[in-house]
Amino acid sequence: MSKRQVQKMLRLMASGEPVELTSAMASVKKLARLAFIAQQFGYEYADVRQGGSRNSSLVMLVVPDHSPQARARAAQNWAQYPNAGDGVSVPPLVPDAFELLKARINFDLTGKSAEKRMVLGALGGSVGCLAVAMQSPRGGVAWVVAGVLLVLLLGGLGIGFAVNRKRNAKFAVRLQAAGFLPVNDATGRLRYLPPGVQVPGQANPFANSPYGAMPYGGAPAAPAPAPGPYDRPYPQQNPHWQPPSR
Repeated sequence: MSKRQVQKMLRLMASGEPVELTSAMASVKKLARLAFIAQQFGYEYADVRQGGSRNSSLVMLVVPDHSPQARARAAQNWAQYPNAGDGVSVPPLVPDAFELLKARINFDLTGKSAEKRMVLGALGGSVGCLAVAMQSPRGGVAWVVAGVLLVLLLGGLGIGFAVNRKRNAKFAVRLQAAGFLPVNDATGRLRYLPPGVQVPGQANPFANSPYGAMPYGGAPAAPAPAPGPYDRPYPQQNPHWQPPSR
């Protein structure tokens, strides 16, 4: 995570609009750090998807959190870190909150939708192997090559499927222990969200969220400040945002 990325994020957040952040190296840790900083200044992690050429990067969406606790936390942090806009003078990372964000981002990327993509990949690979075999008479070299490729493909996908499911189970346990609830979004994708959050795909899912009241390892939040920049009506979700393909 670079100073410029933090500067850009905070500058975009000043508009009160949803903000997209891109990690060209597809780094979940980098995005989780940015999401943590966003949480400290009135925003909340909303979703993540693969993007860029060949899906080599990750694109994260953060949205304004209008809850009184989030506004109070933002006011407190802006008062304590008035130079945060320089991208360096920001609140220190809280390990527990950071690990929760990593779990949320990882689960959103590799949940049930990823398992479905693996199944589709296996079907596509099988068809490809059959096409290779059909290029020669039955029993020819092409059939042997296709058979070997099919075995390797299915074996690799089987291992990947098992590893992915085990990781997702670990993330789910961590999130459930922190009070997150399993919810199917508008596309049917399973996600873990804080209690009281609206289903994604509607208006700002964190407009009335109690998420800001959850512990972050710091002092209790101060009483909600007077209406500020986060009190304006939340705009509709970014029309260019697309959830991960199922």
